[in-house]
Parts: sequence; structure tokens; C-alpha cells
Amino acid sequence: MTPKRRIPVYEPLLGQQERELLDDCIRSGWISSIGKYIPRFERQFARFCDCSHAAAVSSGTAALHLTLAALGIGRGDEVIVPSLTFVATANSVSYTGAKVVLVDVTEDTWTINPEQVESAITPRTKAVIAVHLYGHPCDMRPLLAITRPKGIKVIEDAAEAHGAEYSGKRVGSLGDAGCFSFYGNKVITTGEGGMVVTNDAELDSRVRFLRDHSMDAERRYFHPEIGYNYRMTNVQAAIGCAQMKRINAMVRTKRTLAQAYSERLRDIEGLLLPPEKEWAKSVYWLYTVVLERAFGISSAELARRLASAGIDTRPVFIPMHQLPMYATRRRFPVSERLSRNGLSLPSSPSLREKDIDHICGRIRRGKSGGMHP
Repeated sequence: MTPKRRIPVYEPLLGQQERELLDDCIRSGWISSIGKYIPRFERQFARFCDCSHAAAVSSGTAALHLTLAALGIGRGDEVIVPSLTFVATANSVSYTGAKVVLVDVTEDTWTINPEQVESAITPRTKAVIAVHLYGHPCDMRPLLAITRPKGIKVIEDAAEAHGAEYSGKRVGSLGDAGCFSFYGNKVITTGEGGMVVTNDAELDSRVRFLRDHSMDAERRYFHPEIGYNYRMTNVQAAIGCAQMKRINAMVRTKRTLAQAYSERLRDIEGLLLPPEKEWAKSVYWLYTVVLERAFGISSAELARRLASAGIDTRPVFIPMHQLPMYATRRRFPVSERLSRNGLSLPSSPSLREKDIDHICGRIRRGKSGGMHP
């Protein structure tokens, strides 16, 4: 029997506010990379992140690449990246010609391991990308203590962590720059899009210069160096401005949903729930669980059983060292275990309590082997 309603892993929350600003943008005729909504969105997002500057770009990947390029990172340099992340983190380094140096994540945060970062530093290390995986912040204090005395830049990959906090400070404001994504399944969305936030005025200026083909501000169509077309459109920014009106509520909703999941799942043997350290405020971008041996079935089998009940799930990212272009003989056991045994559950802000009851009930039935739609 086919389930009557599928519960997706994620769907964006869009409504009347987005329609109104989109209509206004279209009526203005300014639908490309010039218009009032781009600087408005930048100001709003900078303020949200407690940063002085924000530059809107075409994607989260573009944000990472532009930041690395603006910092002058290129061939001959090394950038340290956690193995457990979305491929864009590593690819953005490769785009510059620099070498990706992989390290493992920690058991208790699922984010980059500062001790391994320290061991991986060489005279060629120019930056570390700290990925706030699934909405949980990295442990930034030891990471910055290692990197700052050496002049190594720290870039926060906050694509999944809008509104997350480390010791009371918003992610994106902790390192030299923060990079966000506004893809359709992120905490807020512009369809596609990204943002670079920073407190460094010179870095912000450099990012803005490179994102528009490196065109001279005083002489149109004069391009003194190779740049990129990484601009956000005014249409996207209009959606972003509307989303900013609901971002605080969205973060509260995400945390409420995570609490509801945890209350229903915490007593299941062999099911490891997502972390939240005492110094962290996670936004639980995707509520992700890890199945241990005591659970009795694999994450792939649970995903299959949930799918038969109309519940979509998503596997955890494949570690970078297991991809052909970043393959290495080194082992990263924590990344491997989380990837192999992890499963992301539906995490849309539009989820209802009865949806969570249904999902958690099916997980219990899946563990006992009695799941049928």
C-alpha cells in the first residue's frame, strides 16, 4: 500500500511576505544584480550575525571560494578541512589551486578536531575551514588559540548553521570570515545564494571586488585582474529580506522540533542523538541520529523501512577521504562511523507534532522489525 502523504526531509517555509517583496522587485524592473534588496539583505544579515559587513553572493560554494581567493590563497598553499562535510567545502579550496589537507572530526561535536588541526599544520598552511556541521558550532576557542599565533586564517563554513551560537556569540562572527548558504533546504532560503560575513573591512572590499569580475569601481569595464561572476540577484535578495523577518522564529522552531524528537527518541537503545555541548546553541539544521550496533539494524535498512511508510530521510555525507579526488590511505574513524551509521530525519520547520509522533513511532517499529506501511 502506498502511503497517503510523504514527509520530506526538508521543504522551505515561504508565504505572503515573500510574495509581496517578490512582486515589488518585479514591478521595479531591477531583477538582476542591482536593486534595493541586495544591500538591504546584506545589512540585515550582517546585523543578525553581529558582523560589520556582509556580501551577498550566488551560492554558499561561491562564498567559500571568494573568501579563499580574497585572502590570497592559491597554488602552493594548504587549507585544513574536516573530512566529514559537504563536498563544496573541499572543492572551494581546490578551485584556488591550494591543497586540501583533511583531518577527522570529534566524537562529541561531529565537527573539526582542533588537536588534529594542530598536528596537520605545516609552513604552507594558510587557512582552516571550520564547518559547523548540521547546525552545531565547532569548538572555536582551541581552534583560534592554535591558529591565530601562527597567522593562519579561520573561515567558518556556516552553510548549515544560521543563528547557531558559540558561548553566546553567533557563528560567522568568530573567525576571519563566515560563509553561509541560502539553498532551498537551509534555515532560511533565497532558492540559491550565499553570504560572506566579516568584521574585516579590507576583506569585505576584496570579496565585493572579486565577485563582480574584478571591475574597477572608478572605470567601468576596466578589469585589472581575473574575477568571478558570483553576484546575487535582486530577486533572490527580495526573498532573503522576507526570510529575515522570520529567521528568529525559524531558529526557535528548529530547536523546538529537535527537543520534540529527543524527548521521543532518547530512551531507544542503540540510537545516538545529535550533540549539543554546554557552550553551544545548535540550530539542528537536519536532525541527525546515529545507529549503533545495539539498535539492531543498519541506517540504510531503517531508511528503507521509513521510506515504505512515506517518510523521507537522508544519509550523512560521505567523508572527503572516501571520494576519488580526495582519496587518501589515512583513516578518519569518527567521520567514517558517523557517515556509515548516520541518518537525517525530516527537519522542515513546517513539521507538526503529529508528524514527529508518526516518525518516532515508525523508528521504534523499525527497530523491532515490525514496520509496515
